[in-house]
Amino acid sequence: MTNNAPVPEVDAEESDFKPLTADEAARLRERNPEMSPWWVVGAQVVAGAVTACLAWMWVGQPVAAVSAFYGAMAVAIPAALFAQGVRRREGMATQAAMLRFFVWESIKIVLTVGLLAAAPALIGGLVWLALLAGVVVAMKMYWVALMVRPGLLKRN
Repeated sequence: MTNNAPVPEVDAEESDFKPLTADEAARLRERNPEMSPWWVVGAQVVAGAVTACLAWMWVGQPVAAVSAFYGAMAVAIPAALFAQGVRRREGMATQAAMLRFFVWESIKIVLTVGLLAAAPALIGGLVWLALLAGVVVAMKMYWVALMVRPGLLKRN
């Protein structure tokens, strides 16, 4: 025989969550505009070009510039494909959108790793430090984009 003790009913805690009205939501969207992913991809390409120039000046060989730019493009090209692949489709279910995001993120990672693995075969005399600098600088553009959003610049 099993005796189960009675479970006292627990009152749910009062939530201080209050849904936004349509006007409040519109003002929130106006204050925090959606940023285009193409701005980030463009910043990655520009940062890669700047890194390539700096690598060329530092090492004194054009292959350093090629290595740095290739590293940045190994991040920027998959990011561009990802941005194109996850574009919002009207009427898409939430689960389908999340699956699309997961699939394209996986493709982006695999493509980036593949491009980096192919670098020694594609670039003769590869300068590994320059390649790594290009990758790191391009990846940091995500953080720069978060901190320096176009809407944020307009507010100041």
